[in-house]
Amino acid sequence: MHMSDKPLKHYIFASDFDQTLTFNDSGYVLSELVGIPTEEFERKAQGMAKLNLVQQGAELAYLLLHDPEFRSRVRKEHLYEVGKHIRLKKNIELLYQILENKIDGYQFDFYVLSAAPVEVIQSALEGIVPKDHIYGTEFLYTVDGEIDTITRTTAGYGKVAVLDQLQTQLKVGPDHIVYTGDGSSDLHVMLHVNERDGFTIAVSEAKHVSQIAKRTVLSSNALAVLAPILEDIVGWKRLKIRQFFESYGMLIQEWDSVRTDWLTLRPVLSDWPESEAMTAGV
Repeated sequence: MHMSDKPLKHYIFASDFDQTLTFNDSGYVLSELVGIPTEEFERKAQGMAKLNLVQQGAELAYLLLHDPEFRSRVRKEHLYEVGKHIRLKKNIELLYQILENKIDGYQFDFYVLSAAPVEVIQSALEGIVPKDHIYGTEFLYTVDGEIDTITRTTAGYGKVAVLDQLQTQLKVGPDHIVYTGDGSSDLHVMLHVNERDGFTIAVSEAKHVSQIAKRTVLSSNALAVLAPILEDIVGWKRLKIRQFFESYGMLIQEWDSVRTDWLTLRPVLSDWPESEAMTAGV
C-alpha cells in the first residue's frame, strides 16, 4: 500500500494481555502446569477480589509471593513455560505491523500492559512484540529461581502510571492514546484515558467494562480492534475499511453493530410483582 508524505499522527496503542490478546488466563495455565487445581486458584483469586485485598488483576502476583502452595511450586522457568502454553488470538503480529506503519498518515506504537508476570507475556509474544514494549508484573528471584519479591505490578492504578510514563517518554498527547482491555482490572486505566479524550475499546461484553469503553469489539481475531480505530480515529467509511482488511487477505464476513441497554425495572407500587431485570438489544 502506498504511503503518502503527509506528517504522521503519532498514537500509543496499549493493550491488556489475558483475555484480550489471549483466550485463557495465565493463572489457570500456571496452576495446571504445577499441579494445582484450577478451582483452587479461582477460589483464592475470587476471595482476594471480594476482600479488595489487592488491586484488580494482581491476584496471581499476590498468590505467587504469599500463598505457600504457589510459592513452593512455582519457579521462574515455569513462567516462561506458561507463555508457550497460552492460546493467543490470531494475527497479533500483523496487528502490530499494521499499527506501526501501514495506516497512511498514522503511527501507533503497540505496548502491552498487564498484571500477568512479565516472563509469561514475553514468552507468549516472543518474536511478535519487542520485550521493551511489554510491561507486566516483575519479580526478583532467589538463586534457585524461587520468587523473592515483587518490584513492579502493572495492575489497576499501576497501568495508569505506566501509560502516563509512556506518554511523557514518547511525547504523545493524552487524546492520542488508545487502550483495549476486557475486564475489571482495566477500569481505572479506561476511565483515565476517557477522561483525557483518549479512545477505549472493550473486547468483552462484561457490563462493567463495556459501559465505560467507547467501543466494544467481540472477535477471536486480534485484528478486529482495527475496525473502530479506522472508523473513529482515522475517519474511514466502512467500505474502505473492508477493502483495507481484504488487502491483507482478511474478509470481514460479519460486522454487526449492536448497542445493549441494561435496564433494571422496579415497581412503583408495593403490591406490584417483584423487580425484574432484563437486557434489551437495540
